[in-house]
Amino acid sequence: MYDVFMHYVYVLKSSKRNIIYVGCSQNLRKRFEEHNKGLVRSTKMNIPWKLVYYEAYPSKTLAFKREHALKYHAKSMIMLKKRIGLGEG
Repeated sequence: MYDVFMHYVYVLKSSKRNIIYVGCSQNLRKRFEEHNKGLVRSTKMNIPWKLVYYEAYPSKTLAFKREHALKYHAKSMIMLKKRIGLGEG
């Protein structure tokens, strides 16, 4: 059986500091709200966040693979930053 829900990989940019955060969620809208309400331990110190980019995937596995690539393979993140206008590093 197929999962009818999409899974999202997203990039947030802090309005407070010049940092970005990469995450993955099945409910992007709810997760984004959680980040900005301070409910996510790893991002609450840099509120408010702006959603600057997201990608949709038909499976959780594919979304997690992409999230992992962005977090742990510098070349993937550099290429994405260039593509969305966040610079090189």
